[in-house]
Amino acid sequence: MTRIISANLNGIRSAHTKGFFDWMNQSQADVVCVQEIKAHLADLGPEHLQPGMYKGYFQAAEKKGYSGVGLYCKVEPLNVIYGLNNAEFDAEGRMVTAEFENMIVSSIYFPSGSSSEERQEAKFRFLDHFGQIFDDFESKKKPVVLCGDWNIAHKEIDLKNWKGNLKNSGFTPEERAWIGNVIEQRGWVDAYRVLYPEETDGCYTWWSNRGQAYAKNVGWRIDYQMVSPALRDKIQEVSVYKGQKFSDHAPLIADYDYPL
Repeated sequence: MTRIISANLNGIRSAHTKGFFDWMNQSQADVVCVQEIKAHLADLGPEHLQPGMYKGYFQAAEKKGYSGVGLYCKVEPLNVIYGLNNAEFDAEGRMVTAEFENMIVSSIYFPSGSSSEERQEAKFRFLDHFGQIFDDFESKKKPVVLCGDWNIAHKEIDLKNWKGNLKNSGFTPEERAWIGNVIEQRGWVDAYRVLYPEETDGCYTWWSNRGQAYAKNVGWRIDYQMVSPALRDKIQEVSVYKGQKFSDHAPLIADYDYPL
């Protein structure tokens, strides 16, 4: 069995002070994908870079205190690929990928378009480019697990206040159609929805910091483990961890009956 966790940390140093790495070392995960580390590697200590039994591999953003992704691995990967072959988004630290003997795991942080029209246009450029990423992964002989904060809720059951967000970034018709195409046309598998096709309130992975959204569970499901079709029947369990709060996102944990 392979256990993979995805977690948007909203600041790696902040998550550390909230006990994330203590929890991670007790999680029995083989690979932990993290997003929004918001740090340059020179600013991190061994407690962030090699916490306990894990070694970290990171792509930081050029802009300080912004974006950035990482992978924590118990087993040393055969190969690590930094970036997604796109200068605009590689400068923002959006993707790092590790190849293991039997599987490929990637940590991805999709742009948010909520701050401005310009950022929404950038998000659409990212989605357009990501088609090439899917083409590349689909050419691999090993199954792939794409983990991360996709900043898109797919269907109405994936967010509490869907009616009020129909025109907002993260739930626009174009974004929903894009992720629908990933699943319905390309055949990628949304691991959580394989096991829980109708789940609503328990599926959320992100809550706004405004208006007691977390306390009232007014959330969105925007963190995914999207996997190759070969892994569909290997998904054993998927859960959102809410035992502790490390950031405005909750970790997404998945177990696969497949060797790393």
